Amino acid sequence: MAHFAELNLDNEVINVVVINNSEITDTNGRENENLGIQFLQTLHRHGRWKQTSYNGNFRKNYAGDGYKYDQERDAFIPPQPYLSWTLDENTCQWQPPQPCPEPGYGWDETTQTWIKLIST
Repeated sequence: MAHFAELNLDNEVINVVVINNSEITDTNGRENENLGIQFLQTLHRHGRWKQTSYNGNFRKNYAGDGYKYDQERDAFIPPQPYLSWTLDENTCQWQPPQPCPEPGYGWDETTQTWIKLIST
């Protein structure tokens, strides 16, 4: 199955759809993103589409609602969780100012530290 992200005019992902691989396979048996885009534009009569990889094999991350497609990086980037976090150029994932000490901690943007979450 092939996955495609629909983008708004700001390159934000507004929808992700799945189509059959036969819709993106050319006469030589190779996958071709443009065939998928043409298929989706015909089916939906509109839309700006980019193929996304469920396994993250290309375009860094699987697209999701609120992600943004960055043309320069040719990558889908998730929303920035906190203003203090910076984008890792290799993974296109947001990184905190300091690593999380262990599971069970949450980021406190006010103090810019990790705090132990209360378990119930």
